[in-house]
Amino acid sequence: MMIFKLDLKFQTCSVVYLRTSELRLDFNFWVMGILRFLRCNGALKTKSRNGVYPLYFQRRGFSKADLVNGNDTVLPVLIIGAGPVGLILSILLTKLGVTCAVIERSKTFSKHPQAHFINNRSMEVFRKLDGLVDDIQRSQPPVDLWKKFIYCTSLSGSILGSVDHMQPQDFEHVVSPVSVAHFSQYKLTGLLLKQLEKLSFQLYTPECLAGNGHLIDRKIMMGHECISIDASNDFVTVTASCVSEGNRVERSIPCNILLGTDGAGSTVRRLLGLEMRGEKDLQKLVSVHFMSRDLGQYLLKENPGMLFFVFNTEITGVLVAHDLRQGEFVLQMPFYPPQQNLEDFNSKVCEKLITKLVGQELGDINVIGIKPWVMHAEVAEKFICCNNRIILAGDAAHRFPPAGGFGMNTGIQDAHNLAWKIALVVKGIAPSSLLNTYETERKPIAIFNTALSVQNFKAAMAVPAALGLNPTVANSVHRLIDIGVGSILPSGLQKVILDGIFAIGRAQLSESLLNENNPLGSMRLAKLRCIFEEGKSLQLQFPAEDLGFRYVQGAIVPENSGALGAPEEPTGRRRDYIPSADPGARLPHMNVRVNQLRKDTISTLDLVSGDKVEFLLIIAPAEESYSLVHAAFKVAKKFQVSLKACVMWSADTVQGIELGSKDALTPWDNYIDVTEVKISSTSPSWWEICKMTDKGAILVRPDEHIAWCSRSALVGDPMVEMQCVFCAVLGV
Repeated sequence: MMIFKLDLKFQTCSVVYLRTSELRLDFNFWVMGILRFLRCNGALKTKSRNGVYPLYFQRRGFSKADLVNGNDTVLPVLIIGAGPVGLILSILLTKLGVTCAVIERSKTFSKHPQAHFINNRSMEVFRKLDGLVDDIQRSQPPVDLWKKFIYCTSLSGSILGSVDHMQPQDFEHVVSPVSVAHFSQYKLTGLLLKQLEKLSFQLYTPECLAGNGHLIDRKIMMGHECISIDASNDFVTVTASCVSEGNRVERSIPCNILLGTDGAGSTVRRLLGLEMRGEKDLQKLVSVHFMSRDLGQYLLKENPGMLFFVFNTEITGVLVAHDLRQGEFVLQMPFYPPQQNLEDFNSKVCEKLITKLVGQELGDINVIGIKPWVMHAEVAEKFICCNNRIILAGDAAHRFPPAGGFGMNTGIQDAHNLAWKIALVVKGIAPSSLLNTYETERKPIAIFNTALSVQNFKAAMAVPAALGLNPTVANSVHRLIDIGVGSILPSGLQKVILDGIFAIGRAQLSESLLNENNPLGSMRLAKLRCIFEEGKSLQLQFPAEDLGFRYVQGAIVPENSGALGAPEEPTGRRRDYIPSADPGARLPHMNVRVNQLRKDTISTLDLVSGDKVEFLLIIAPAEESYSLVHAAFKVAKKFQVSLKACVMWSADTVQGIELGSKDALTPWDNYIDVTEVKISSTSPSWWEICKMTDKGAILVRPDEHIAWCSRSALVGDPMVEMQCVFCAVLGV
């Protein structure tokens, strides 16, 4: 039975279903000719007695050179928002051969430090961006200057406690080839812009673009605000507004895929009418960015750290030391509008507050910026819409409390998950339905990280609560004054009452009360010590969640499709990462040696290319595994995807590796022979780390996550198995 299906609108893919004995590549020319003539997709099915096996002959994603009004070329990918996530996506896509451009509402890049902690997995992603990790490590402060959180009555007063968030194994590179980093967001943005410059991107203002028409590929268009989105055609048209030479100008930009990476207040999300779900308005704060080399030098000498939690009778706040050597800080303080307004935090007021925070006068305080912000814990109802043409990533898709640094890091990992899928779709190798797996995979991670960051935020609140300053009570008092019985009072009187109540609360932090000789103070200090000793305060590192997150469905082949399982509930405590070769997990790290005669090593993660969309098949040097590789290469060629084989030789190998796998893998040449490098003679082998036998095999996706594995020797026809695997992963 033959079915020919036409889909003129979506142009997603065409599939031929045949018995495995009938696979003939010359049939492809006939199918492709008809498809090109009709400019649509079809499906031809033949069901065998033994089942249906799909072969992907020709598939189309979104067209790469559609014409609008006969003149304007459709841009393959347009990114709205030039924050870290948008810039990283533009780098990844460009390296994978996808033409893109970025528009940004602001005319300049913010110098407000914002995010500053880069976790292990994000640093691994950065290793694929030429020299970025080296630049970060060279520029960041030494770890001894930022590994602690310090709790005190003032920066020059009594220390209530401190927590060291780094353990020796964090820097031994056993589970990852790179360590975490403390590096301000605006500095990261600067390094990303340098990367884009090397990729021929140019920064443009509205005036610079005045005579360039619609040729915007590889441009970062500053001062352009998205004001409308039309996805009614086979492409998306974005209308961007800017001011050029004093005149308001609107520019229409057609694209095949629109990426909304425009932050927590995403315009793209708003224009699409997508709701955020979760907890709103957890806390309102004022962020004060200032410089003081004197303060930096004082803390370097006395008590260096990353975060300083200050509790005294005049101020409570958190000081983020972005760089003690440069004297760059951000002070975060609770903010209670409308009784308080931003004018209450002008530069002079902030200088006085900083002095109270320090506990002594400083002569060089320079307040650079003051901005209010609201803490939310929400995830967008959808990450992808409009026939897979509009996609949200980063803070546009999810916004967390800053506790644990999940915001920017989750966004970076969104970009890594998404880039290779977009590349396959834009190049016509995979159907647009592959993009659906982005939401399938990343939304559960966002929901999990939301819950974890809320838990961590509540742990942070346990410290002031132990001191008698329960933030929940403070927020309840504010609500009572704002919308309760206090709302009938004049606004000026509301402010006086609110300030008075908070002053009474802070009076509990006086040295006469908060000391070991006072029974109440002694009890509170003991409770505080217990919180720190049991790890119940704010945590910085979560290795199990950072490296161990796993996709349970999506562009993978689950080992047991009937038991996908659910991720563990977040504990809010630090847990060690346990390597796993389960489908959906990140490829475990192990050092390997490419050439027996050379002493330098690389990570297994380095075996995955960062410059092209390429799958990696890891095997041991066994006859049946070589047969699997031959089958995989043949199927990959038919699917028009790149595949590299890695033959993992045991550290105990003394013969065979010199000759390598050339004879066994001829005529295929895209393979690499490597030898595992154990930390010690008693360390587990690669296959033991993966909880597999050396007769098994692992297929790794271009984002270093495992697509499929066979834990022992494959049973059945390897051609059939590889066909099914690639069909599942590519979304046929």
